[in-house]
Amino acid sequence: MGALVTTDRPEAILQEDEAQYLTFSLGGEMFAMGILGIKEILEYGNITTVPLMPPFVRGVINLRGAVVPVVDLSARFGRPHSEVTRRSCIVIIEAHAEGETQDVGLMVDTVSAVLEIPRREIEPAPSFGAKIRADFISGMAKMNDRFVIILNADRVLSLEEMAMLAEGSTPELSPAADDPEN
Repeated sequence: MGALVTTDRPEAILQEDEAQYLTFSLGGEMFAMGILGIKEILEYGNITTVPLMPPFVRGVINLRGAVVPVVDLSARFGRPHSEVTRRSCIVIIEAHAEGETQDVGLMVDTVSAVLEIPRREIEPAPSFGAKIRADFISGMAKMNDRFVIILNADRVLSLEEMAMLAEGSTPELSPAADDPEN
């Protein structure tokens, strides 16, 4: 009927009011992604470069027999490529496209922690002022006098958009290459 249900379990309130995010740094800024789509975190290792990929694709790794592309998140945001340091990590994310799931690695400077951020403390994405595309941001949270940019993983890792960019990066043949006399 219309009865109000009460519970003595504080974790029930926690589940509704807070979400967990993996935080990481990139170029001195703090970012976060929801942990539900994150599969694992790897130490930066051997990456095989693949010709004719967009500049933000570092290459591929072998993850237990599966080929996983690695995206340099800094370059994906239109910034310079990340420098590889001893703290560089690859965060393996499940990307979704047209009903299919593919693992994608994100290269980040350092992984910080998993934080529980109350939903009430997440502000909408700003329409200006951010150094990355607004559609990549799902919100902003203030944690310890510092802003954390919460990323929209589906937009950042849009397989369709990355495929279009890969096609656009294919070099065109010069007219001399088409000339049968050359």
